[in-house]
Amino acid sequence: MTSAPSAAATPADRGVGPLLRAWREQRRVSQLELALRADSSARHISFVETGRSRPSEEMVLRLAEHLDVPVRERNALLLAAGYAPRFPETPLDDPALDAVREGIERLIQGYEPYPALVFDAAYHVVAANRGIMMLLDGIPESLLQPPLNTMRLTLHPEGLAPRIRNLREWRGHLLEQMRRQIALRRSESLRALYEEVAAYPVAVSGTEDRLEEPEAVPYFALPMRIEHEGRTLSFISSTSTFNTPMDVTVSELAIETFLPADPATAKYLHALLP
Repeated sequence: MTSAPSAAATPADRGVGPLLRAWREQRRVSQLELALRADSSARHISFVETGRSRPSEEMVLRLAEHLDVPVRERNALLLAAGYAPRFPETPLDDPALDAVREGIERLIQGYEPYPALVFDAAYHVVAANRGIMMLLDGIPESLLQPPLNTMRLTLHPEGLAPRIRNLREWRGHLLEQMRRQIALRRSESLRALYEEVAAYPVAVSGTEDRLEEPEAVPYFALPMRIEHEGRTLSFISSTSTFNTPMDVTVSELAIETFLPADPATAKYLHALLP
């Protein structure tokens, strides 16, 4: 697994130079290439990384932008360089984010009857529509205690896992998604979640032979094929984030929507959730 720059030391302990070098190496960008992107020189980038030159606040943000450093970690880079954090971290229930919450709710409700949910950087569910709640029918209360976690709900052997007909493929997709996030973010809690869900036993579905098979269709992406009341429903998922977020909380929100992958699934959902 590719690992993110270590969070063992605080930004102040490491200094901004080593942190920037770690991000650059993780992104596999040379000093010259980064210098060209940031309208600087390879010499200056080298001096910044070795601590011989202190970058300006503007330069720190410019380098972070070209290295695709997450917003939370841009604050850490600024602190390490001796500057104040630039991006606030506003609680989602703060009145300042009323427009964000209301927009999210309208979006996922407008997507009904198809499933849609919103989760944060730790895969905790922030909001979900009726389509998602339908899929969670019958899940044990122990897994439904807040904060709901989409990875636990999906991969736990008492969660959705036994209902997912192509579990090994879908599980592989989700674990790879988490590995990419771990490589992007310095998060020990995310790494711990990955290790937890990756260790879950892979449930063996006993539903292969008894479920009604949907009409064969050509899939354009890996579907999640899941049982619901004796039927096999097929979904293609898509995840969206906010463009150019200026708040840590907003930057870490993701909206996942599930598009019916065949006509039978769409027809079933429209009949079930009119």
